[in-house]
Amino acid sequence: MCGLLGFLTSNGTTPDAVAAVDSAMHCLRHRGPDDHGTWHDDDIVFGFNRLSLIDLEHSHQPLIWGPPESPDRYALTFNGEIYNYLELRAELAEKHGATYRTEGDGEAIVAAFHYWGADAVRRLRGMFGFAIWDTEKRELFIARDPFGIKPMFIATSANGTVFGSEKKSILELGPLLGISDALDPRAIEHYTVLQYVPEPETLHADIRRLESGSYATLTPGTAPRVTRYFTPKFDVRPFAPGTEAARYREIGAALEDSVAKHMRADVTVGSFLSGGIDSTAIAALAIRHNPKLITFTTGFERQGYSEVDVAAESAEAIGARHIVKTVSPEEFANAIPEIVWYLDDPVADPALVPLYFVAKEARKHVKVVLSGEGADELFGGYTIYREPLSLKPFERLTPGLRRAAARMSDKMPDGRRGKSLLNRGSMTLEERYYGNARSFNDAQLRAVLRDFRPEWTHQDVTAPIYAQSLGWDPVTRMQHLDLFTWLRGDILVKADKITMANSLELRVPFLDSEVFRVAEQVPLEQRITKDTTKYALRQALEGIVPGHVLHRAKLGFPVPLRHWLAGPELFDWAHQQIVESQTDHLLNKPAITKMLDDHRAGVSDHSRRLWTVLVFMIWHGIFVEERIVPNIQEPAYPVAL
Repeated sequence: MCGLLGFLTSNGTTPDAVAAVDSAMHCLRHRGPDDHGTWHDDDIVFGFNRLSLIDLEHSHQPLIWGPPESPDRYALTFNGEIYNYLELRAELAEKHGATYRTEGDGEAIVAAFHYWGADAVRRLRGMFGFAIWDTEKRELFIARDPFGIKPMFIATSANGTVFGSEKKSILELGPLLGISDALDPRAIEHYTVLQYVPEPETLHADIRRLESGSYATLTPGTAPRVTRYFTPKFDVRPFAPGTEAARYREIGAALEDSVAKHMRADVTVGSFLSGGIDSTAIAALAIRHNPKLITFTTGFERQGYSEVDVAAESAEAIGARHIVKTVSPEEFANAIPEIVWYLDDPVADPALVPLYFVAKEARKHVKVVLSGEGADELFGGYTIYREPLSLKPFERLTPGLRRAAARMSDKMPDGRRGKSLLNRGSMTLEERYYGNARSFNDAQLRAVLRDFRPEWTHQDVTAPIYAQSLGWDPVTRMQHLDLFTWLRGDILVKADKITMANSLELRVPFLDSEVFRVAEQVPLEQRITKDTTKYALRQALEGIVPGHVLHRAKLGFPVPLRHWLAGPELFDWAHQQIVESQTDHLLNKPAITKMLDDHRAGVSDHSRRLWTVLVFMIWHGIFVEERIVPNIQEPAYPVAL
């Protein structure tokens, strides 16, 4: 929920600074159409747009709170939800005498911070990006939730530090702050490989993100001092013999409790529903708390690229009212500039387009939706996690034999059986696996990027993460890596930005501290088997998830991108984007045009690589060239649904 923006000045607050923050909040209007507020003192300006979900008539922000002896000591801006806020409020009142002026979760954050200090973030069960200004100590505290569900961008210059929920609002303050709009070439190369911009980078060199599971403290005239308070770690010991059934019940109970707390709201809560186990489990548990639950799904008319029928069967099985949005190729193409504007930085995941349309449809009926993000990373759900099983014979190869396997693979023609196996087996895990996104190899990058730098590799991003998991089995290391890369770089970015684009809050019960507590104790053999993924989770959901879904393979919201880019649906559109883009200094456009032609001719499937480049071109056309002006309409929604 909500969008925040703040400016901690180095030389004192001025009327121009207050006016600039208030004006830049317009970029965040979609995140909070229900209420708007600003607050400032001699050193800081806070701006806030509110999506009202809890304590609708009160809990306005920026929120002022303090202990009885200093009732106006703190100012808070807070984006997100704290699902254990009722329990925290009661504990703080009983143990410390905390008093409150509202019924919301914001005061629970500030009171916890006052009495427990920075350790308060470890007690917050929810999703959040918030800033607390201590008017007595003249110190700012900024924090982000453990998994990175909610965003926080930061930029610092000699004039001060600006922070906010979206980068575009910080760009608006660039002239005031004295930050450059120069692009970061290394971040561009990372995006091209990974299909997203990895934290803490953004495509603008002077703007960075506060990483997930971190907080920052600063005072006027100083740079942020960042502390990591949460690092996910897996305990991979086997279940004790005879305890399997009890452990499955523990997983189910933790998830049921999480869904119950995620249903807390003073507005209607719905649920996204695909054909897979994760969203179906969430919906099946949610309907226990709201018998009138509405579920939403999306699909395409092309056969094999829709889970609409399976989702409808699931909705009927659990007794939910179900709504379907079908997306046409024309809608798909027309919406892309608007979607990219909302994203801030490009994300080359085509699934975000159907997500945009199903979120838009859901917002007509509800103000909050639950979804199944995070289950794959926590419980071992991606098919790629089974790759180490197939590569086990290569584990003991010496470096020389690995190089020989690589040479053999290089000599084999594309498409030859065994080529991919030899290629993957010739590399170590650190070389081979950098997340679910696999786009350009070095040869393709060299052809596409004007200034390809081979020393800038995915290992810039992944090496420090792999260093945290030395000695773990390969599958667990892959999961750990995805928590820091694919999950927070792709999955959660699109979940936040695309739902908030429609003033809709998305909640993710799998990414809950108590659910992670049980997930981190699931041993490898209970996650991945030769026959299935997420084994323990599937066992835990027996009797909750309908049988036709329980053991079904993962599909998600598939997009017929390969067919559309080769056919009349998107080929001409893609060609036009390449021709009109003013990115010749960054990209080899003739090489990209050839990729598009080869794709149409069936020479090779370049769909994901083309999509990566096309999304960047559109982003560049919006934020750099200012040639593309998306049609961003004013949000017009009622306070409550």
